[in-house]
Amino acid sequence: MKNAKLLVAALLIAGTALFSSCSKQEEVTKNDAPSEETLSQIRALGFSTHDVKRDGDAYVVEGDIRLTSADLKNSYANGKLLRVGSEEQYRTTNLVSVGSTTRTIYVAVSSTLPSAYVTATDEAIRRYNAEGLRLRFQRVSSGYNILLTKAPSGSSYLASAGFPTSTGNPHNQVLVNSTYLGSNPGTNYLATILAHEIGHCIGFRHTDYMNRAYSCGGAYTNEGASTVGAILIPGTPSSADPNSWMLACVGTGVNRPFNTNDRTALNYLY
Repeated sequence: MKNAKLLVAALLIAGTALFSSCSKQEEVTKNDAPSEETLSQIRALGFSTHDVKRDGDAYVVEGDIRLTSADLKNSYANGKLLRVGSEEQYRTTNLVSVGSTTRTIYVAVSSTLPSAYVTATDEAIRRYNAEGLRLRFQRVSSGYNILLTKAPSGSSYLASAGFPTSTGNPHNQVLVNSTYLGSNPGTNYLATILAHEIGHCIGFRHTDYMNRAYSCGGAYTNEGASTVGAILIPGTPSSADPNSWMLACVGTGVNRPFNTNDRTALNYLY
């Protein structure tokens, strides 16, 4: 799917309005421009410095990935990155620690989000648990590892999340722009967005990391590898992967359950 442009960071237009599972490209707010020092830190971590947005005390890069000031001080060595085909599946250096058996990640939905977001979260969780991974998910009302909550008013992204910590825990928050998405954007479409952001929380980068234009349209854009490194997943195809749940951009209302290559990547990690 070739889309024209993102709304703010990843909302697309291709004949009809299309959206990124990550962010939107219609400038809603004018955030402070990052300093050269901040851009250098972002670049050193292996992320693109194109269209970096400041959001409170964090920076949003690559459309939907949140980096805090603490993240910017980290450096990653001996990094690894997973690849699925020529449009590739990537993961970050840090992953969620599972141990020798299984681990359950507890997900909560804030009351700041409409009830339809609870239904979509349940569907996103069902998709992960249906794969029989060692990493399991369960929705809870308290004691969560990941909280899905409303993005601040005027946010310039559709949804955003971060990556696992160096201590083996998932990123603990997904900010969802329900003001833009509305109270009921459709269960499968919203579940696709939420599963994508949870994917970031457990260590996945965008499938078309090497060329965002594959799903987002526009000019060739490499999100940058830097010190992150690379590992090819054995047995994955050498052709492009048009339907991955971790593609940077997705059309409005599109449902992207895990495809065969996604399952290979998920099972390889967890």
